[in-house]
Amino acid sequence: MLPTQESRDLIELTRDIADKVLEPRVVDCEKTGIYPDGVLPALGAAGLLSLPYPEEFGGGGQPYEVYLQVLEELASRWAAVAVAVSVHSLSCHPLFAYGTDAQRDRWLGDMLSGDTVGAYSLSEPHAGSDAAALRCRATAVDGGYRVTGSKAWITNGGRADFYTLFARTGEGSRGISCFLVPNDTEGLSFGKPEEKMGLRAIPTTTAAYDGAFVPSERRIGAEGQGLSIAFSALDSGRLGIAAIATGLAQRALDDAVAYAKEREAFGRHIIDHQGLGFFLADMAAAVDSARATYLDAARRRDAGLPYSRQASVAKLLATDAAMKVTTDAVQVFGGYGYTQDFPVERYMREAKVMQIFEGTNQIQRLVIARGLAAS
Repeated sequence: MLPTQESRDLIELTRDIADKVLEPRVVDCEKTGIYPDGVLPALGAAGLLSLPYPEEFGGGGQPYEVYLQVLEELASRWAAVAVAVSVHSLSCHPLFAYGTDAQRDRWLGDMLSGDTVGAYSLSEPHAGSDAAALRCRATAVDGGYRVTGSKAWITNGGRADFYTLFARTGEGSRGISCFLVPNDTEGLSFGKPEEKMGLRAIPTTTAAYDGAFVPSERRIGAEGQGLSIAFSALDSGRLGIAAIATGLAQRALDDAVAYAKEREAFGRHIIDHQGLGFFLADMAAAVDSARATYLDAARRRDAGLPYSRQASVAKLLATDAAMKVTTDAVQVFGGYGYTQDFPVERYMREAKVMQIFEGTNQIQRLVIARGLAAS
């Protein structure tokens, strides 16, 4: 249940935009890998890129509980776009939480309005889950830093207007700093988009920094504070992925139920066969459980309570549920589900990466176990 009439109206607005802006383009863009020009600016103009941030900074002032349900609605129409929205919000967090007043005044308004869209640049080719192993280095020079090295797995890479970059300024886990890098920085280039199993319309790329100069004013937080900044944003990012996975699973369930009500076998609609009915019931239980789990974590976040373990639980359960539900949806469709004539095969491909990014589900289990050991 949404907390206010305002939030209920916001969800209705999101559904309307998703139906009119996302639904008509998703099939062609995902099939061809064509970037959906104009989609993110349209969402920004509607205020959907700034929802969890305070109104005083140009945000929507919405509880995280509401923002995540907006993400779920977007994901039920187009998972790749929902991921780009979640990553943009993740990219804004360091500036909002650790930037100076002058930095926020200069850049945050455009970021939250969607005039500039961001990407998160933490992982490297050899350092995914092990973020402390970063090698990309920012060397102090007069007026700023020279950045040299490579980054990997950048959602919206080459398309974003700015990159929240984490690079090494010293040694060890306390030798990493955070920077806000504009896309037109000299010495910054991007590899060709990865040829992915799913989420094809939003590019994922590598980035190469060849002595790129980043002014000191673009360092966010203190030198050496980068890893704690990165991790502070990841709990929220994991909730975003949990909501997106839930939206994807809900859409797969909806399509499977609709098909089962139409398809006949042995003289009855297949949904009326107990075996398939129970199959769909298990799918519905998985979706409802995933939603309840991410909402519980979001409410803890909104209440100012610790929620790191709950965020990992939500990410783990929701993405595993999405993988199972989308796979089962293909099974409901039978042979048709294995063809591109029906979108359930795409849902299944899209679900797989949810178990991998924002920390693999094995990493989530590690976070949960450590939390239990520390309690």
